[in-house]
Amino acid sequence: MKSVNQSKALFRGAFILMIAALVTKVLSAFYRIPFQNIVGDIGFYIYQQVYPFYGIAMVLSTTGFPVVISKLYAEQKQKGDDVKSRLLLFVSFIYLQLFGLFCFLILYFGADRIAVWMNDSHLAILLRVVSIVFLMFPMISILRGYYQGIGDMVPTALSQVGEQTTRVVTILFLAYLFMEKGYSLYLVGGGAMFGSITGSIVSGIILFMFLWIRKEWKVIAPNSKLLQGYTGEAKKIFQALIYQGLTICISGMLMIFIQLGDSLNLFSLLVSSGVEKDLAKSLKGIFDRGQPLIQLGTIAATSMSLTLVPLITKERLAAKPEFLHHKIQMALKVSVIIGVGASAGLWAIIEPTNTMLFENKAGSDVLGVLGFMILFTSIVSTVMAIMQGLGVMLFPAFASLCVFPLKYMLNGFFVPLYGTMGAAISSLLSLGFVTALLLIHFKRITRIPLFSFRFCGTVMTATAAMVLFLKVYLYLLGNDDVGRIEAVFQSLSSVILGGLLFLLIMIRGRVFREQELSLFPFGSKLIKLMARKDRDKW
Repeated sequence: MKSVNQSKALFRGAFILMIAALVTKVLSAFYRIPFQNIVGDIGFYIYQQVYPFYGIAMVLSTTGFPVVISKLYAEQKQKGDDVKSRLLLFVSFIYLQLFGLFCFLILYFGADRIAVWMNDSHLAILLRVVSIVFLMFPMISILRGYYQGIGDMVPTALSQVGEQTTRVVTILFLAYLFMEKGYSLYLVGGGAMFGSITGSIVSGIILFMFLWIRKEWKVIAPNSKLLQGYTGEAKKIFQALIYQGLTICISGMLMIFIQLGDSLNLFSLLVSSGVEKDLAKSLKGIFDRGQPLIQLGTIAATSMSLTLVPLITKERLAAKPEFLHHKIQMALKVSVIIGVGASAGLWAIIEPTNTMLFENKAGSDVLGVLGFMILFTSIVSTVMAIMQGLGVMLFPAFASLCVFPLKYMLNGFFVPLYGTMGAAISSLLSLGFVTALLLIHFKRITRIPLFSFRFCGTVMTATAAMVLFLKVYLYLLGNDDVGRIEAVFQSLSSVILGGLLFLLIMIRGRVFREQELSLFPFGSKLIKLMARKDRDKW
């Protein structure tokens, strides 16, 4: 009975964290749209140039270190060793504080050099603002790790949502205020980056409030003699944080590495190719419109497939291989289906979507190509999560690290030839390479078939039918130089009609069994779309 209750608590906690992660991701994607509308393409370029550095700090404080600390803390508490539990938190804090200080010093004092590398010296002040976050993330990571370690996910979830909400409100408020006062776009960008500091402060306040209200500070407070006699244990904790913590963090930085590659050399390459500086900034800002589109598409593609991931562990694979194989295949199928549908659908309706969200259709051809990153990202996110559930940490981190030098070098080849379209191509090629690398290794360790020919054929048929329908539909509506209101109607109606057509073909194509469809939201409604002869047949 106890194990059943523990299992329920585990899934409840995982569900709470998943909802918090979805809310923060949606906020992170959506705020960029009104922000771009307020500051324009050049203002958006300024913000996006520095954003990857904040993204790194976010991953450190949210994904990697709290997970490892919570796992180690839970193990010590299970053994009933309070001294070693405190030691873990104390040693983790020292390690993360040194690591955060190191990152801060590099970014703060190296801001001028990094800005010159980006070919825009005015970005140095924004980099220094972001560097402060690296001094704040260690305590947030420790407290999140502690609460997750005792099985209480609510403080972590509330701190994540509070942090992102505060950040978004700060960014939009200061952007509007500074633009109204006529300040420099770089000062506006600095104000937006200040949102990362206010968000971190609010996150820390929420976590400390839980400590104060529950009087838990005494439980985790370090002892001055704590390290005496435990140097061996301290070394093990350091090793676990370095190996497990950093590998999980690096795996979570895949998309940030791609953005970082563009931040460091896309603008420089455009200028060296003969593009005037202000135009190059505007082109980079238009290219960056793709980020919220990719984020929103990826959220839709991974949210359902990742609900299956908590079931997938090394122990369960050994105990119930057939059950786990089925769950793994289903998670991959969902990520591919929604990833393909979202990518191809976005490409088909990119012009009205671009106008609806960003006021004009500039760069629609580039954004349409960039949208296919949704497919690769959804597959990669699912595969990495499954591999981590199986205890494979090093390879996903290695694959993620590969993407940065590859993206950087491919930019150097394609951008001088094709401009921002070259950057979109290099993003797809580098992410496609990582996807192939992961799938090959994934198949080797799981030894299960990934996608059948019938599945691939059905997906291709549904995609082709949806794209053809959407192109004809938009042609009949007349999508040349439409206003923003008309673009809203065209985009939303296209999403609904195209999505229903794609879904109907997939279900009629017997991609999912009836019992599989029942696991999805509105599963009973989806089952009714199946042909009567296919229900309960498999």
